[in-house]
Amino acid sequence: MPAGEARAADSRDRAREIALAHGWNSTSYQILNPGIKYWFSTAHSAVVGYVHRDHMLLAAGAPVCDEEALPAVCKEFEAFAKAQGCGVCYVCAEERLRRVLGGASRYAAIALGAQPVWNPHTWPAIIRHRSSLRAQLHRAMNKGVEVETVAAQSAARDLELRRVLREWLEGRRLPPLHFLVEPNVLDGDLAGRIVFVARRRGVPTAFLVASPVRARNGYLVELLARSATAPNGVSELLIDAAMRRFAGDGCDYATLGLVALAHAADEEILRNPGWLRMLMYFARAHANRFYSFRGLEHFRVKMAPDRWESIYAISNEPRFSIRSLYAMGGAFSGIAPWAAIARGVLRAVGDEFGLIVGLLRPASAPQR
Repeated sequence: MPAGEARAADSRDRAREIALAHGWNSTSYQILNPGIKYWFSTAHSAVVGYVHRDHMLLAAGAPVCDEEALPAVCKEFEAFAKAQGCGVCYVCAEERLRRVLGGASRYAAIALGAQPVWNPHTWPAIIRHRSSLRAQLHRAMNKGVEVETVAAQSAARDLELRRVLREWLEGRRLPPLHFLVEPNVLDGDLAGRIVFVARRRGVPTAFLVASPVRARNGYLVELLARSATAPNGVSELLIDAAMRRFAGDGCDYATLGLVALAHAADEEILRNPGWLRMLMYFARAHANRFYSFRGLEHFRVKMAPDRWESIYAISNEPRFSIRSLYAMGGAFSGIAPWAAIARGVLRAVGDEFGLIVGLLRPASAPQR
């Protein structure tokens, strides 16, 4: 192995070790995904996964460390960023980091949305009391769908799972997103993750990847991909299998991750700067054709989470700036945000044009 690859593997192994020891933020294990760089504290057992974008170091959630070390680790990481002429933004941070940093005048926190949280041990009761969920599970099972747990390394090599992922991505209006919503987890570090595969007649039709949130004794469902031919109810069946596995392992925390602009975070969103609230309300009203905010939220609401937790972006500046928002957009899109929006609009226009052409095309004459 070349020296550079060896050093990268050593850093990843060290980051995984810290994440398994101290991971509390739901995104803590996602720092092992492709494209994430690592910074390690010299004074504490701590790591920050980050990307560098537009003179900003965007941290993947909070620093991964003991809670008592958070203030010192943040200070050290921000000094590292300043030496490079960069600011810092902790993206998809949770209440613990907001509590530590939120009172300081040199930090600005904005609400991005909320994530639903369950205690997996309550899941069977939710199924008993939700007839709509039971109906979805039965639809999938009646179509012959079965779920199994697959060894992580086998999943990484499975070409059929890659086909499912490709079909799922091709069905989305926006180009694939990255950073904390990286879909290419099969090429990442799957060690420690659990992979559930839904098969119909032996052929994979959907799969779910869950990553550990060890300090909270639970898991984040970070990816749920469906093929174009997946029957109704397959997503619910995968989540049902995951929740029962988590409960069987003694876990008491599970989340499906951030829902951007979720109404559960309305109270916190109202505290965002006025210009940002306007952008968020506009996105709620007009951006669902590109990214289904309403659909994602409805899907999670029907599963009756025990609670919703607000999710934040926290920057080391007195007021949250457009520069920080633009850098976040670039990190998630992988390209300039304006280019990502332009691609989405062009695709939507193409879809609309194709629909109009189809409606105007004369029907074929009936064969005699």
